[in-house]
Amino acid sequence: MTTIVHTLIGFLLSPPTRDEKGLSQSTENALLLAGAVGVAITVVGVVTAYVTGKLGALK
Repeated sequence: MTTIVHTLIGFLLSPPTRDEKGLSQSTENALLLAGAVGVAITVVGVVTAYVTGKLGALK
């Protein structure tokens, strides 16, 4: 009987910790979206600069 009581008291005083590694799904999605937007803005900027440079040579 004492073993059960001691085990119960030990469990109540130090409950097992949750093993949560990494970020939440929402945070991961937000970071991926921000990265994709950053890449898209970079690509649009590079293409715009290239086209503007080529148009300037035609004038």
